[in-house]
Amino acid sequence: MVELIPHPQISGAQLQTLFDYRLNRIRSEMVRQGVSLCILTNPISLRYAINFDEYQIFQSHIPTCYLFLPVEGPLIMHGATSHSLPHVTEYRRPNFLTPFDGGLNLTANCEQFSQSVMDLIQDNHLGDTGCTIALERVTPLATQALTDRNMRVIDAECVIESAKLIKSSTEIECIKHSISVAEYGIHLMHQNLQPGVTENQLWSVLHQVNIAHGGDWIEGHMLASGPRTNPWLQEATHRQIEKGDMVAFDTDMIGPMGYMADISRSWVCGGGSGNREQRAAYQHAYDEIHTNIELIKPGISFKELSDKAYSRQPQYKAQRYVCSFHGAGLSDEYPKIYYGEDWQQSGYDGIIEENMVLCVESYSGAKGGIEGVKLEEMVRVTHNGYERLSSYPFEEELLKKR
Repeated sequence: MVELIPHPQISGAQLQTLFDYRLNRIRSEMVRQGVSLCILTNPISLRYAINFDEYQIFQSHIPTCYLFLPVEGPLIMHGATSHSLPHVTEYRRPNFLTPFDGGLNLTANCEQFSQSVMDLIQDNHLGDTGCTIALERVTPLATQALTDRNMRVIDAECVIESAKLIKSSTEIECIKHSISVAEYGIHLMHQNLQPGVTENQLWSVLHQVNIAHGGDWIEGHMLASGPRTNPWLQEATHRQIEKGDMVAFDTDMIGPMGYMADISRSWVCGGGSGNREQRAAYQHAYDEIHTNIELIKPGISFKELSDKAYSRQPQYKAQRYVCSFHGAGLSDEYPKIYYGEDWQQSGYDGIIEENMVLCVESYSGAKGGIEGVKLEEMVRVTHNGYERLSSYPFEEELLKKR
């Protein structure tokens, strides 16, 4: 049985302040973007808006529930089992917008849905015509039904991502607790790393620790060993780990209160200084994340971070990770800051601000090689730089020059 680590004491008043802060962030962003009504279906958005935590994985692919969040006026939740969600004043049965719930012809349901939106707009005096609705991912028939009623529909995810960008002090404490849970799980994984254990067995330790502490889920099965560490993004299997194998993982853990712990480490099974390829890849990944962390400060642009980022050695460029920095909170969040090689196709600019939380990443594995190393740290942007949030030790033996 997994022992529990202490949970920070967060009072009811602190939680209410947290919920108020998050709702105010959404509504401020709605005002900024000229949005009268947000309709939320994404379980992470619902968690942020009203602390909704029911059947979240199910909700992510069969959105049975949805929230009406007007820029002013009462919040109406459709389909929730719990009737004690913060800031929600009314609970209704939903108009089902998926084939699982509503059958293969959703036209009538979408018409009823759009009528309920019109009724809310009129009841709250949000503007009877030409109203801007921010809608999250749902059947395009629902979008069409709204536009047929002369409503302008935009993507609510852009509103929510902007709202989530700046963390409150209580959010930072929640993130720190999720990191503590993850690092406890990482410690137990490290203890259980021995020849003969399978990748899935080792990975399951982190799941058990997360669930035991009231965490939500883990986004993937990102643990690989031996030759499966190169290239990266090969998820865990029943492969038995052998002595001397490199073992690399990325937690991607949605922990207690829904907050993410996104940490990567790489170890040699059996310990020691590893082989030459392992040491070279580890040193490169270590140097990359530590160099890039030092660049973080408020006011620097995404493009500047990309331009000034660690100059990767040629043998590791082809299999670079998908980004060098990204935001984190209730999940991976905006922004995603790309390598210079990818900027022209995928990059977008913005400004780093105080109390953003960033993950700093490196995957280092030579194309055609056997070994790969994944390292990642989490930091909070402070008024004059950064604060490290993750603290699990690195492998000093792998950093010895030989």
